Amino acid sequence: MAKPYKDRRDEVPGCLSLATGGLLPLDLTPCLLPLQYGIVLDAGSSHTAMFIYKWPADKENDTGVVSEHSMCDVEGPGISSYSSNPPAAGTSLVHCLNQGLRDVPKEKHEGTPLYLGATAGMRLLNIANPQASDAVLSAVEATLKSYPFNFRGAKILSGEEEGVFGWVTANYLLENFIKRGWLGEWIQPQKKTLGALDFGGASTQITFESRDTIEDPRNEVMLKLYGQVYKVYTHSFLCYGRDQVLKRLLSKILQAESYQATVPHPCWPTGYHKSLSLSSVYDSPCTEEERPSLALNTTITVVGTGNGSLCALHINKLFDFTTCSFSRCSFDGIFQPEVSGNFIAFSAFFYTVDFIQTVMGRSVHLPSDLKNAAETICATSWSELLQKAPKLEKRLSDYCAVSIFVYLLTTKGYNFNNHSFPNIAFQKKAGETSIGWALGYMLNLTNMIPAEKPSSHKSMLYNYWVILILLFVVTTLTSLVTAICLLRRSKSLTI
Repeated sequence: MAKPYKDRRDEVPGCLSLATGGLLPLDLTPCLLPLQYGIVLDAGSSHTAMFIYKWPADKENDTGVVSEHSMCDVEGPGISSYSSNPPAAGTSLVHCLNQGLRDVPKEKHEGTPLYLGATAGMRLLNIANPQASDAVLSAVEATLKSYPFNFRGAKILSGEEEGVFGWVTANYLLENFIKRGWLGEWIQPQKKTLGALDFGGASTQITFESRDTIEDPRNEVMLKLYGQVYKVYTHSFLCYGRDQVLKRLLSKILQAESYQATVPHPCWPTGYHKSLSLSSVYDSPCTEEERPSLALNTTITVVGTGNGSLCALHINKLFDFTTCSFSRCSFDGIFQPEVSGNFIAFSAFFYTVDFIQTVMGRSVHLPSDLKNAAETICATSWSELLQKAPKLEKRLSDYCAVSIFVYLLTTKGYNFNNHSFPNIAFQKKAGETSIGWALGYMLNLTNMIPAEKPSSHKSMLYNYWVILILLFVVTTLTSLVTAICLLRRSKSLTI
C-alpha cells in the first residue's frame, strides 16, 4: 500500500509575527488577503455531509488555494430516503446549515456560493420514482433558498461527474496541477496525476489519466486545466456501492436458500443473527429483478456462519467477468485500460482498510494481505468483533463481506496486481481537507480552475514578500543594534 499523501499546503503553521523573530510562512496569502467561502452539500445515498471551503480573495487571478474550513455531518439517512416525506429531506439539513451561519462570517453570507449535489442514492430514486426524486429536490431547494447564502442550485450528479470531480479534488489538493512559488508566481510541477478510487453507498467510481486508447467514448473525458490537457478514463458502477452490494448479496443468499424461514449467511460472523423483511432487501432498483413472488412483508431470520470461502463465492457472482466486446474489460462488459501510476482510494475504501489495520491489527501492502485479512475477519465471532470494536456495532457484521468485495473489486475487477496494488494509498483526507467530489465540484462551478495557463508574471503577493522581507531585515537589525547597545551599557556600568 502506498504511503499516505500529504497536502503540503498544511505544513504552514499560522501567520507568525516578524517582531517576535518568527519564521516567514511559506504561503503568505491567508495572512494578507481577506478570505472567501463556499459551501457544498454532498447528498450521498446513506448520509449528507456539508463542507465549507475557504480561499484567499486574490483579485489578480482568482485562483487562490482552497482548503476545508469546517464540515458537518447531517443527522439521519440520505435525502433519497425521504421519498415518502419530501419536506423532511429539507428539514434534515437545518442543523448543519445553521452551523454554516456561524462558521462563515456574517458579512460574507451573501457572497458565499451554496451548492447541493446528490449522487447515486438519488440516481436510483430517479430511476425508480422520478416524481418522488423531483419532490425531494424541490423540498431541499426550498430549505437552501431560505438561508442568506448565494444558493446556486441543487442537482443530481451523473456517475461520471462524481468520478471526475473526485479525481480533480485529489490532484488539486496534492498540487499535481499547479502550485504557487515562494514569490507568488504560478508553477506547473512536472508530476503525474493520481488516479482516484471512490466507494460510496450506492456506486463506486474509478478515474485515472491514461495514454492508452479509450475504446468506449462514454468513458473518456478530456479536461483542460491551467493550460494542460488531460485525457481521463472514468466509469461509475451503479449498484456497486457498499449498501447496495450488501442488499444484492443478501438477495443472492436468500435466493440460493429458497427463502426458507431461517437462512445461513456465510458473510456474517458466527453468533450474529437478525430478522428482516423481504421489503428491506427488494426496495431498490439494484435488486428488483430478483424480487421473489413471496409477499414483501415476509420475515426471514438470517444467521451468520462465518464462512469466508463461501462468502467469496457469493460475492463473486455479483460481478460479470465474462462478457466483454472490447479488447479488455473490468467487469459487466465495461472497457477499462490497464491501470497505471499511483492511486488514492477514499470513502468506504479507506474505512474498510482502516478497520483492517486499526481494529484487526493487519497491514495491507499486497492483494494477498487484503485477502488474508478478510478471511480473518470472516472467521472472527460476533462476540470477538464486539469486544474489538464496540463503537462500530452498527456496521460490524458487514466487514467480512465488504473486505472480500474490496479485494475482488480491486484485483479481479480493476486488475490491480502485486506490482500495481502497492501504488494505492487508502486515505480519507489530504492534510485537513476531505477527499471526495465536493471540492472538485465547487472548483468547477466557481471557475476557480481556469482552462488556460495563468500568466507567468508575479502576483500581487510579490510586493507583499518584498515589504515583509524588508520589515524582517529592519526588525532584525534594530534588535541587533539594541542588543549591542544594551550590552555595551551594562559593561560600562560594571567598570
